[in-house]
Amino acid sequence: MIAFIGKRLAQALITMIAVTIAVFLLSHSTGNPADVILPIEAGGEERAALTDRLGLNKPLPEQYWIFITNAIQGDFERSIRTRAPVMELVGDRFWNSIKLTTAAMGFTILVSLPLGVVAAVKRGRWADKGAMTFATLGQSLPPFFTGVLSILVFAVWLQLLPAQGADSWKHYILPAVTMGWFTGAGVTRLMRSGMLGVLDSEYIKLARAKGTSETRVIWKHAMRNALIPVVTFIGLMYGILLAAAVSTEVVFGWPGMGRLAFEAVSWRDFPLLQAVVLVWSLVIIGINLLIDLSYGILDPRIRR
Repeated sequence: MIAFIGKRLAQALITMIAVTIAVFLLSHSTGNPADVILPIEAGGEERAALTDRLGLNKPLPEQYWIFITNAIQGDFERSIRTRAPVMELVGDRFWNSIKLTTAAMGFTILVSLPLGVVAAVKRGRWADKGAMTFATLGQSLPPFFTGVLSILVFAVWLQLLPAQGADSWKHYILPAVTMGWFTGAGVTRLMRSGMLGVLDSEYIKLARAKGTSETRVIWKHAMRNALIPVVTFIGLMYGILLAAAVSTEVVFGWPGMGRLAFEAVSWRDFPLLQAVVLVWSLVIIGINLLIDLSYGILDPRIRR
């Protein structure tokens, strides 16, 4: 077990190092932030002085070494645009993204799991077709389009829900449903296929032969076993959803990590963009590591 854990930790560390290199190089490909910070009429001397002050005239390997050394210590310097400590900006937005992602995942679980079960039980009927339509639309429509459409309908035409901000529970509804629908489409299809496989198994037939009520057979015995791959998928999607919320947060003006990343790209704010992407990567790699380790605990064959 110790060797299994050590191997997974080494893989996670190598992945994280590769991510830091990719993030560093890609963030520097957006151009010189001096072009954004300084006015158009600024001269060459001013641009050169600002570039020197920001340390952008040093060789890339030296810049990367400074970046990774500071990152290990939790120091991402200051934002080029606002001059505020980067981790303060990330910390404020991170928890807003966590709350929105949790709300979206809650919508996914509450809606998609029952839909998947009902679709499997009512296979080929209208309930099944309706659930599959829900899943197909969720996977086909991009979140930014769904977000704009929901604002038009529920905020502009019906005036039932706010379109921007994060001041009350009402502000969570539209962005959470927009994000949760996309994730819920996959959960619905996965739950349906898992239930179809379980419902045809021998122990389900035995439970029915013993006279167990159909409700108990479906919602306790069958659903419990069909949930195993679904729980894995939900765990993986939580981290991905946290990092993929850029378009949703921008559309709804949500003060989260996704919107902060968008602003960092617009400002060419290297330290801020690097910190945001590394935090996202650390969360996703950490979730994957925990899932890998849980497999080893649950199934001894995987450890070998």
